[in-house]
Amino acid sequence: MAFRDRQEAGAALAALLTGYADRPDVIALGLVRGGMPVAAEVASRLRIPLDALVVRKLGVPWAPEVAFGAIGPGGVQVLNPEIRLEPHEMAPIVRHETAELRRRDRLFRIGRDPLDLTGQVALIIDDGLATGATAGAAVAVARALSAARVVLAVPVGATQAVERLALTADEVVCPLKSEHFGAVSRYYDDFHQVPDAEVARLLSRP
Repeated sequence: MAFRDRQEAGAALAALLTGYADRPDVIALGLVRGGMPVAAEVASRLRIPLDALVVRKLGVPWAPEVAFGAIGPGGVQVLNPEIRLEPHEMAPIVRHETAELRRRDRLFRIGRDPLDLTGQVALIIDDGLATGATAGAAVAVARALSAARVVLAVPVGATQAVERLALTADEVVCPLKSEHFGAVSRYYDDFHQVPDAEVARLLSRP
């Protein structure tokens, strides 16, 4: 099974999230950048606000796909207690990812208040879940930003990643799971790279 594009995937997700429609305490947070078109479709169909969540995974220097932590808006930093690195090993990674996070956050928050999730139900939305590292970081960041409830919603995901994140998020919604997942792009006919300009356009929609 494949989705035509991220909009169709968003429509499929929205159909499973109707309990969150029209609620003033719910916000759809698209993970920048691929999650934004999915989140925009969900927000439109559920009639809830849309915002961007910029999260940067902090990868182990010799194994970047393994996260020793993550950073998010407002100086939030979450470290993985299972991975111990020396300060001099972490410092250059944190500097590099902080610079990129600030660049993206400045770009997408023009005319918008700093992200504050206090008391909110955060619907964290991405286009797919392969390893789950970035989504896991996003869940941790949303909790650090004082979200009352954290829901992770993705159209497709690796079964192991979904099961692991179900232990940290309050709820995981994933209509299409696979034991032999591969790449997220396998599940889309159109899986183009989402440029910054498209994210900005989606955020500016009324």
